[in-house]
This record gives sequence, C-alpha cells and structure tokens, in this order.
Amino acid sequence: MPISTPQITQSTFLPPIDTKEKVSQFMRQLQDEICQSLQQIDGVGSFQEDAWERPEGGGGRSRVLLEGAVFEQGGVNFSEVWGSHLPPSILAQRPEAAGHGFYATGTSMVLHPHNPYIPTVHLNYRYFEAGPVWWFGGGADLTPYYPFAEDAAHFHTTLKQACDRHNPNYYSVFKPWCDEYFYLQHRQETRGVGGIFFDYQDGQGKLYRGSNLEGAAATLSNQIGALAPRSWKEIFALVRSCGQAFIPAYAPIVERRRGMEYGDRQRNFQLYRRGRYVEFNLVYDRGTIFGLQTNGRTESILMSLPPLVRWEYGYQPEPNTPEAELYETFLQPQDWANWTLPQNH
Repeated sequence: MPISTPQITQSTFLPPIDTKEKVSQFMRQLQDEICQSLQQIDGVGSFQEDAWERPEGGGGRSRVLLEGAVFEQGGVNFSEVWGSHLPPSILAQRPEAAGHGFYATGTSMVLHPHNPYIPTVHLNYRYFEAGPVWWFGGGADLTPYYPFAEDAAHFHTTLKQACDRHNPNYYSVFKPWCDEYFYLQHRQETRGVGGIFFDYQDGQGKLYRGSNLEGAAATLSNQIGALAPRSWKEIFALVRSCGQAFIPAYAPIVERRRGMEYGDRQRNFQLYRRGRYVEFNLVYDRGTIFGLQTNGRTESILMSLPPLVRWEYGYQPEPNTPEAELYETFLQPQDWANWTLPQNH
C-alpha cells in the first residue's frame, strides 16, 4: 500500500499571529532611520511630517524635504491601510484573496537631488495580507542622469550582499526582475540602472512571480526551480536586510558626486530625463495604481514625482557624449555586481 504524502496547501504557510504589528513597527523604524540619515547627508534640509488618516481604515505619515543643500525634493512615506474590499489590481494577481478583508503596510521613498551628477533613487518595501494570503514585495533602484559605472556597481553590490545573506538565488532573479519591471515599454528603455525588485514573495515555489514569462528573470527562476519552503520570518528577514542596506548603498554615491560642478546643459538634461520618471509612475507603477484604487491619499501617492521636469520633442543625444553613453550603455541591463574598475582608471 503506497504511503501518501501530506498535501501542502496555503494554510501550511499561514503567518504568525502578530505579523501586522511586527511589519508595521519595522516600516515605521525604516522611515525614521532613512529620514535621520538623509537629513545628516543633506546638512540643511529637514523633513516635514504630514500625518493623515484614511476614512476606510488606516493612515500614514508623509515626510517631505524641500530645497535642501543636496535634495531638491525628497519624500519618505509610511502607510498602513486596511479595508473590506480588495482593489482590482490585487484580485487580478491573487484571485484566492477574494472574499477577505485586506491589510497593507509599507515604506516608500523617492529622492530628487539638485545636482545632475547625483542619481535619483527609489525604495519601496511592502507587506500585504488578506485572510490566508500574504506576501512581501518591494525593492530599490537607481536612476542616474550622468553615467558612472562605479556608482552603479556599488549600489548593486550592496544590495546583492543583503540578498546573499539569506539565499544566493535571490539577487540573481531580483536583479533582472528589476530591469524588467522599471521598463518603459513605450520608450523601449529601462528607467535607470536598476537594483532589485520582487513581489508576491510568500515562501512558496519559484522566485519569479511576474508577468513576463519569457524574460530573463523568469528564465533564471525556472532554471533554479522551486525553492524549499521558506517561512514568514525568513521572508521578513530578507526585507529587513534589503531595507537597511539602502543608506550604505546610496550615501557613498552622494558624497562622491555632491561637489561636482554643473551647468545649464547638465541641468536641462536632468529635467528632460526626469520626464521618464513621471511617465513610468503615472503609466506603469503598481504602487501608484494600488494607492489610487484604494482611495489612498493623493498627495502622498504622487509625492514621487519630481518638482521640475521638461519634455522635448524628438530629443536625440549628441554622439560621443556622456548623454549618449547613458542611452547606449547604462539604460541597457548590465551585470553591475560583477563590474570591475578598469586598471587605467
């Protein structure tokens, strides 16, 4: 008589009872730590907090820094919302969550520096729960205007180290997933040099849970295969490591570039490239769509948009310029974590 093996179901991976309190506390702490560090880096500007409540349930803390010495505008948001009706964007991805109330919390951040040689940067880590369904998502990515390979390599290497502490397969999938996610299809270009991105991480099966089943992230995930089941605590530990890696990944880049002189040419190019940020966030960004569909606070949702931006019809960079190098090399996916400084540098 054959021996039956226990069936693994969603209930096998139910989270601990106090998940909401633990994640909420971490997301608030992450917001606090990032804001404190950024104020020290800027040296002049300080974050102004705007606490808000959501009528349907929940609220948050929006913190914005304006016209600092380094940052033209920066926003670091914490939100914690709940409700009885799931938004369509969630049900389309996880139909098994239908019929349950939901809880979502996270911290998100976008920094737009004055100096075009300092990259714009984005971070978002979030947690979602609806009955027996739960997952973590998020990541961080770098959007330079002027290309410095050592900056991209440092950013990626720091995030890779944070991932590798938990599983050597994480970065290998999360990096191309980031390239794939922050991609402007209508422009046929990436938003920047990427970083890491993941979503729907619930400790089960294969790592890649995106929609591009023919892309590099899906291909690598299929080659790795289904990982051994990972607990809620293990996935939460990954998110904590990645969130805490942000300042070490970004601060050294700011310090290297903040003193570089620039003129109208560099500033105009920065404002033009900021337009790509606007296009992505309003057309593709999943967090923006979720926030608007759940009647979130509009000012906080659109906080990521740059304060000044320009569009130019039919722009083409001049050949053999830093602007052209950005398009030719840096807006194409590269293996930044294994980049080495040339010997004649």
